[in-house]
This record gives sequence, C-alpha cells and structure tokens, in this order.
Amino acid sequence: MNLEGLKINILGDSITEGTGASDENHTYWKYFETIDGATVNAYGIGGTRIAKQRVPSEEAKYDEYFGKRVAGMTNDADIVLVFGGTNDHGHGDAPLGHMSDRTDDTFYGALHNLYTALIEKYPTSRIIVMTPLHRLGENDDINGFGIRNVGTLKDYVNIIKEVAAYYALPVIDLYETSGMQPELPILQSTYNPDGLHPSDAGHKRIYDVVKAYLASM
Repeated sequence: MNLEGLKINILGDSITEGTGASDENHTYWKYFETIDGATVNAYGIGGTRIAKQRVPSEEAKYDEYFGKRVAGMTNDADIVLVFGGTNDHGHGDAPLGHMSDRTDDTFYGALHNLYTALIEKYPTSRIIVMTPLHRLGENDDINGFGIRNVGTLKDYVNIIKEVAAYYALPVIDLYETSGMQPELPILQSTYNPDGLHPSDAGHKRIYDVVKAYLASM
C-alpha cells in the first residue's frame, strides 16, 4: 500500500502522544507524514485506557477511555490505527470480563464497543489494531500504582487479538514482533529507557514494523 496522500487517524495513549520521544518529529506516527507523505491525526492522551475506570482517576484526562473519544475523531480516514491496552494492565481497575460483555466497564466489553464504534464511523476504512509493547513488570501481581493486576499483559494482548478477530480486524502484534523487550538491559537502554515508553529509536522501530505491515496490504 502506497501511503502518499492517504489520511491516517490514530487512537492511542501516551506513546501516541509522544512520551519518550525527543520531539514530535521523532514519534512513530510523524514518520508517516515526513517519509511517506500521509496526513496523520494522532489522538494520543497519556494515561488513557480502553476500558472505563471504576474509581475516578486523580487526573480527569486519564478517564477519557478510548471508546469515549471516537466521536471526536475526524470522519474521513483511509486508515485507522488503534494502539492501546498497556494502561488497562498498568493502572486500570476494570475487570477483564467475558467475550459476551458489551459494556465499557470490562476490558472485553470496552473492546467490543470500541471496535463497533470505529466500524460504524469508518465502514470503508482500513481499521487496524496494534497490541501493547512489552513492559517491565508485566507479570507482577501488584503494579506500580499499588493496584492488583487482574491479568498479565499477555492476557490483555490475547483478549485484544480475540476480540479483533471477531470483527475480522487485522492486528499488528507489537508484543511479539517489535523487537523491544525491556527485560534485556541492552534493549531497554536502546528502545525503552523507562521500561515502557519508546525512545526515538523505539518510535522508529514501531514505525518500521507498522510500515512493513501496511506495505504488504
């Protein structure tokens, strides 16, 4: 797929917002503009989750969960990328739920509602899901915010892939194919210095993986 002239909308969290990059020009999505000639609308808000939080967060912006923000995205897009889930694991308090859920109060249900909302808004666009990256402490029982994790990060990744498959949405599995695993010190220092957010090199790596996938379509 040639991206020149295409419109790309991206719904995400702090990584899409640009945390970890030295500036906007070094974010993964900006390369689609500077290298490929696409027009990108990046809807990234740090700390946001896919599922609705049960207990309100200290910062209200964290509770702008993904499905709630679909209405604020532009109506025209050739490609829509969805890149989230790490904060649901990292500091979310919503239960995982079940595949039959259709409520924003569980991770399963929020994914169903998110994908449905995107499909209804962009019925002819390419909607593509991106899984979370590896992060330090992804298997811990208690996360850094003192909240008991209801599942490992891999559990969240698997649910994202399961629900995406239900809607026949393609998935770019960054968890398995990004080449970034901060448990290895050399990879952490190169790509994820804080154990999660990509450096300039990490953002470029994400771009390379996503671009390779889009080029194959």
